[in-house]
Amino acid sequence: MPTDVLMPQMGESIAEGTVSQWLKKVGDKVERDEPLLEISTDKVDAEIPSPSAGTLVEILAQEGETVEVNSVVARIAAEGEDASAAAAPAPEQKKPEEKKEEKKEEKKEEKKEEKKEEKKAEPPEPSREAPKQPKEAPAAESQAPVEDRQGAPTPKGGTTGEDASLEERRRTRSSPLVRKIAAENEVDISAIDGTGVSGRVTKDDILGYIESGKPAAEAPAAPSQPAAPAPQRPQAEAPAEAPSEPAQTPSVFAPGESIHIEPLSQMRRKIAHHMVQSKQTSAHVTTVFEIDFTRIDKLRRSYKEEYEERGAKLTYLPFIIQAVITALREFPVLNASMDDEKVYYHRDLNIGVAVALDWGLIVPVLKRADEKNLLGLARAVNDLGDRARAKKLNPDDVQGGTFTITNPGVYGGLFGTPIINQPQVAILGVGGVKKRPMVVESPAGDAIAIRSMCILALTFDHRLIDGAVADQFMARVREIIEAGNYSM
Repeated sequence: MPTDVLMPQMGESIAEGTVSQWLKKVGDKVERDEPLLEISTDKVDAEIPSPSAGTLVEILAQEGETVEVNSVVARIAAEGEDASAAAAPAPEQKKPEEKKEEKKEEKKEEKKEEKKEEKKAEPPEPSREAPKQPKEAPAAESQAPVEDRQGAPTPKGGTTGEDASLEERRRTRSSPLVRKIAAENEVDISAIDGTGVSGRVTKDDILGYIESGKPAAEAPAAPSQPAAPAPQRPQAEAPAEAPSEPAQTPSVFAPGESIHIEPLSQMRRKIAHHMVQSKQTSAHVTTVFEIDFTRIDKLRRSYKEEYEERGAKLTYLPFIIQAVITALREFPVLNASMDDEKVYYHRDLNIGVAVALDWGLIVPVLKRADEKNLLGLARAVNDLGDRARAKKLNPDDVQGGTFTITNPGVYGGLFGTPIINQPQVAILGVGGVKKRPMVVESPAGDAIAIRSMCILALTFDHRLIDGAVADQFMARVREIIEAGNYSM
């Protein structure tokens, strides 16, 4: 009997999940705990591992489909088990899928045969490879001919096993969007070193590869292809270190296309709803403080290597979090949440830290952050950020926050005016730390010195917090940071 792959229960309050992307297709071999699909819930996005080793013989929930938890989304047959027999227990569910696959297969085979007639004769092995094409790339009808052009001049031995290996790498190391970009630009994905999970080629990888002028896979030129790369150049010129890419920005314009329409992802819809709700709920006011980070900068430089040896990347953020924790104890109203009638004061100091992702933004929470020292905070921040980008967060990791910090300054921003993370009443935005000439006061007289300066912006809910209290809180944060009295 095949093994059922279930939509997991990602939290007590979560009743359903949406299949964001299948990382494998029917017929693929999978190992136990190998990433099988990506799902999105109303709390987190996550990669779901395979519950067993074998062959993926059936997919019951398509990309974009929302199903209840514990529903069967796929089936995996153990090695040696007959795939057709394994799929037999649910013929009524598989019938529509079989019909769709058969139609796609027929269309792709017809196109492949037409392409072969136009080009020089190929060895027999591509005909055995053809049934894989419709399952691999159902996105665009023009993709099969482009992949044919890539496959034809492959400089490897041309044997069936090598072609299958190359096709497998294209499939498992990229998303449909990346394969579409590769097809438009005649790029061999297998030649790109992927920076994604398990070495997968991301959108940033392929756009950077195209922008760098690396040679594309050799292929006969097609009349409609040369115009395609031009619209992509602004995307590729974005800073390489910036992980976020607006979901509403078109990835690829088809030849002759002036408007490209893409639906909002589930995460982007949730972000949009949450931000609009916050603006409609809270009375947003922002106060801005310029703070001297010179002493913290010296501490960070002095202890950076030591912290790395102890397994933690030391950034400015742990210093800021410690200063905020001290100030929150003295001004507990900023560690509160509220609704229309009540204010909820929290004993625990649970600090949310915004993390930018390739596909959106998420705010994992440092639970009881006041119980951690500087090293513990550094490790926790690194861990949450790494797990967020690898889609390994649990729903509990993004719940229970009482105060939020967002750090757009890492990209060079001077400061921002962040939106409150409901139902909290305050959020701190951190600008970039930059060296500037400043007037320094001393008993010997004023002098001009180069100092490491940073602008912190506190957005607070004026329904509960008055401007004087917000400024007193920020003055305390500034006092702690500028004193630089941290236990390292």
